[in-house]
Amino acid sequence: MKKHVVLLPGDGIGAEVIQSSQKVLDVIAKEFNHTFTYATHDIGGTAIDNHGTPLPENTLEACKNADAVLLGAVGGPKWDNNPSHLRPEKGLLAIRKELGLFANLRPVKGFEKLLHASPLKEEVVNGSDLLIVRELTGGLYFGTPSERRDNGNAVVDTLAYTRSEIERIVDKAFQCAQLRRKHLTSVDKANVLESSKLWREIVEEKKSEYPDVAVEHVLVDAAAMKLITNPTHFDVVVTENLFGDILSDEASVLTGSLGMLPSASLREDSFGLYEPVHGSAPDIAGQGLANPLAMILSTALMLKHSFHLEDEANLIESAVEQVLSDGYYTADLNIAGAGKKVGTEEMTQLIVDLVTEQAKTKKEVEL
Repeated sequence: MKKHVVLLPGDGIGAEVIQSSQKVLDVIAKEFNHTFTYATHDIGGTAIDNHGTPLPENTLEACKNADAVLLGAVGGPKWDNNPSHLRPEKGLLAIRKELGLFANLRPVKGFEKLLHASPLKEEVVNGSDLLIVRELTGGLYFGTPSERRDNGNAVVDTLAYTRSEIERIVDKAFQCAQLRRKHLTSVDKANVLESSKLWREIVEEKKSEYPDVAVEHVLVDAAAMKLITNPTHFDVVVTENLFGDILSDEASVLTGSLGMLPSASLREDSFGLYEPVHGSAPDIAGQGLANPLAMILSTALMLKHSFHLEDEANLIESAVEQVLSDGYYTADLNIAGAGKKVGTEEMTQLIVDLVTEQAKTKKEVEL
């Protein structure tokens, strides 16, 4: 297989974790006879500094011509006082919209060695393994009008969805549920919002197309509470943009570290943009301290969803779990029991070595 990947390091530790992903991809290519080519472009604050915009046209064009995109991180205090159109986050919102990346997948899995670091009791969070499917290009963040009125004394934001926008994200969530434990929780606010009423109607219509998936409807406030009190209840959660933004951030802290959480943003074909949930951490940038595991797990998502290389993706995920079980950790992690703290490069090399070893073992078994 030959695929072209655009790399968007972005800001802060983005460049370091992107390098880690490329090293893991290179060993996958070597062991499984694939070819991955790369091109690197600016986005976010770095793009503002170099090009005067958070999303340069050449970056966008390169992404449109790629098979998938890996993004490190955007943002930092350097640009906090910029006008809104020159904020790094605007580049992220714009690229999602321009590339039609309507579905955001946020897997949240509790790793045994990290459970003690969760704000919840271990017995509550143990066994957590859920996927939040968030609609990404509609709703309150993109509705018009969105403006100040009456000389700044009044404001209006618009929450707007079309039937087709809801249908495609609901279909994606059902398909994800079919690949997991076949349970879908649809989150809305149908007791108040017209948009949520249509959302719930469409989920009800769609469930007949996926008879193997059990469906429940939960109001967003109840869902937020249940994520804290009983996170193992959830398998796949689907919701609109604003609710998904809030719930996925809430869920991300359940397992004890943002540094372990990947994400995928997909469109209707196999194209996707993959990025870690964590921020740019400018305070440790360039020091070799960054945790590369969320970026590496995001790379595994790319292999799975864009390139349909399930075995290769599973090897990476298995290697990450094994490294943690063996007691290795970066400075942001709090491993239970004795362990060894490592930096970005050493953690990456541990993953590379394990993937290499597991790939060779797999070949021997197949022979």
